[in-house]
Amino acid sequence: MTGVPAQAPQIRAVRWWLVSIAALIALMVLVGGATRLTEAGLSIVEWKPVTGALPPLDQEQWTQAFEAYKTIPQYRQMNAGMNLAEFKTIFWWEFGHRLLGRVIGIAYLLPFLWFMWRGFLAADLKRRLWLIFGLGALQGAVGWWMVASGLSQRVEVSHYRLAAHLVLALLIFAAIVWTLRRLTERPPLSVSLRLRLTGIALVVLTFLQLYLGALVAGLRAGKIYNTWPAIDGAFIPSSARLFFDVPWWRNLFDNTLAVQFEHRMTAYLLLVLAVLHAFDAIRSRAGAAAVNGALWLVAAIILQATLGILTLLNQVPIGLALAHQAVAIAVLTLAVFQAERLAGRQIEQPHKLALPAAQTG
Repeated sequence: MTGVPAQAPQIRAVRWWLVSIAALIALMVLVGGATRLTEAGLSIVEWKPVTGALPPLDQEQWTQAFEAYKTIPQYRQMNAGMNLAEFKTIFWWEFGHRLLGRVIGIAYLLPFLWFMWRGFLAADLKRRLWLIFGLGALQGAVGWWMVASGLSQRVEVSHYRLAAHLVLALLIFAAIVWTLRRLTERPPLSVSLRLRLTGIALVVLTFLQLYLGALVAGLRAGKIYNTWPAIDGAFIPSSARLFFDVPWWRNLFDNTLAVQFEHRMTAYLLLVLAVLHAFDAIRSRAGAAAVNGALWLVAAIILQATLGILTLLNQVPIGLALAHQAVAIAVLTLAVFQAERLAGRQIEQPHKLALPAAQTG
């Protein structure tokens, strides 16, 4: 074993803290998905970072919250006639989503400050963790920016802002997973530059696929073209149907057919790249860790694609849709694992962490 034995409990504490934060973010992404699928995201029309931590506590407060919801277009055009009990159902989804955001903020900041006070964290690790905290604070603002887009002119949030909100959440998640991996001391792998580059490409392509998936969700594009492998009657739809809007690039983001087609094609590309990456790892004898990581990633992508097809064919039932989203998080986790595994130098070796203040000198 390497490292300083006296530091092992401190390192374990930091690791478990990061594991818990990653788990909470994954849970929040799934609750956010359920909030979107139940059309609950606009049920709370105010952003109160402090006082909003409490739900309505009596009948008068519930009535006020319901009356506020009645003022926005979504109620008038989609839910007119909804009663208070029905409103409470969608309210609790959105409230739970926001409450989880507050819990994550507290669960991140307080232990982080304590670890710094005790001297558990090296300088470069502290900088990285402060950056992640800053991204988390930005995520709260982006969440409200997203909700605000659906309060006056629309019956749903902007799919652009929804995609930005989801991708930022998963970027924070990936940064925590990467940092957590860097805290694990293990022998470096001797692999080719090509294998390292394809490992990074898999992460980038996974993020692109997640972004496109958010656009599909925001446009409700999964509820149409519910056939596979054909879409709109062909494996590759006609260009006239894919690019009818002007300028042409708007179709990439606003045309439901084009967005769903992009999501499908990126899934195929991701699977092909993952298979080639695994084959390269095996052929080049990159080591058991690299080979197993590549094979697990291929298996997760196949499962994800299967769930995506089933979700599409069944017109997005909430159970399948959330399973599809959960496995997407698993795919991202495995892709980050693999890229970090192949990256080489470990930034945060356990023996490089500062000793607790009581042990210095």
